[in-house]
Amino acid sequence: MSDYKIETKCIQSGWEPKKGEPRVVPVYQSTTFKYDTSDQMGRLFDLEDAGYFYTRLQNPTNDAVAAKICDLEGGVAAMLTSSGQAANFYAIMNIAEAGDHIICTTALYGGTFNLFAHTLRKMGVEATFVDPEVSEEVLNAAFRENTKAVFGETISNPSLVVLDFEKFSKAAHAHGVPLIVDNTFATPINCRPFEWGVDIVTHSTTKYMDGHAVCVGGAIVDSGNFDWDAHKDKFSCLTQPDETYHGVVYTERFGKGAYITKATVQLMRDLGSIQSPQNAFYLNIGLETLHLRVARHCENAKAVASWLRDNDKVAWVHCPMLEGDQYYERAQKYMPNGACGVLTFGLKGGREASIKMMDSLKLIAIVTHVADSRSCVLHPASHTHRQMNDQELLEAGVQPDLIRFSVGIENAEDIIADLDQALQQIG
Repeated sequence: MSDYKIETKCIQSGWEPKKGEPRVVPVYQSTTFKYDTSDQMGRLFDLEDAGYFYTRLQNPTNDAVAAKICDLEGGVAAMLTSSGQAANFYAIMNIAEAGDHIICTTALYGGTFNLFAHTLRKMGVEATFVDPEVSEEVLNAAFRENTKAVFGETISNPSLVVLDFEKFSKAAHAHGVPLIVDNTFATPINCRPFEWGVDIVTHSTTKYMDGHAVCVGGAIVDSGNFDWDAHKDKFSCLTQPDETYHGVVYTERFGKGAYITKATVQLMRDLGSIQSPQNAFYLNIGLETLHLRVARHCENAKAVASWLRDNDKVAWVHCPMLEGDQYYERAQKYMPNGACGVLTFGLKGGREASIKMMDSLKLIAIVTHVADSRSCVLHPASHTHRQMNDQELLEAGVQPDLIRFSVGIENAEDIIADLDQALQQIG
């Protein structure tokens, strides 16, 4: 549906019912799919025919929702995973193996940092972390012969660093590797990274895409722009025969769909982190209102950030949509219609005051989640990033007093009133 506006794609993409078929994408709640002959099934296992035979690999509900997300991002192929963490893991391990190396920005969600810094290292993949504001010279010096990818976040969680796509894509492509970006916070409503040189996008669909905190999930979208064959030796996993499928060469057989096909038929086959069809169904419902909700999240967040900045008990506020913010100009460049509904702030009383204020909230809840319709807060140093040491926290942009505030789509005046009464409790 490339000719339609993104608002229409949110509702219409992915599922095009034929005569007599359900208007809404149905839940294919089945582990298996029937065929008439043994040969038909065999051709599916040999990747000679397209179709469904086991939901661990593919499911029609999941594929319809993945197709919608793919259309929203402007990609050529996409897949759903069981979580955003699984999406990031698959995105890297689809092209990396023991002995390889990746480059990541330090401004990452705590779970992603831990995945790359520790878990992947145990699997033999080493990560070098660079400051997102690193100079081009230092960034280029971080590459090695065995570097397979560069990874960053469009808007980092929780530090809200806006990634300089052009700088990182230029460096990645100069060294013959793809740039992979987690676009969870901005969503394709506010930012389409493929238009700025990004090659692969990941999402935690658990956040704004679902929007209602009812289902965990992830997604990977391939732009189709990275030329794997131009770097055959580096990406032999895609350009050389896969003996587990009778020697199929993914780039030869599937062209621009090679990356997602391999991730589906190889990684999902072996690791099985599939999103359930029921969760995909819920996700699709959330996607239908994504364009409406993201605009309201941003409107409310900007209003709340402005109010906090003028409050004498607040030490600092970080919101890329506020003029004067460190990343305001970059946000205007890459996402002029809005960034996201998440902001961060700290209080003059420091960490203890922050905790007391949070404990005094009535409408706004303290929860691990972020980026759904309900306003919520979190203290990352005590919660999502507590596995990091002090140096790692600082490198990730997490200050001890930092409060991550996910502004919901309630009435902004009610949100501000709750903040006001809670701030009054800290004296």
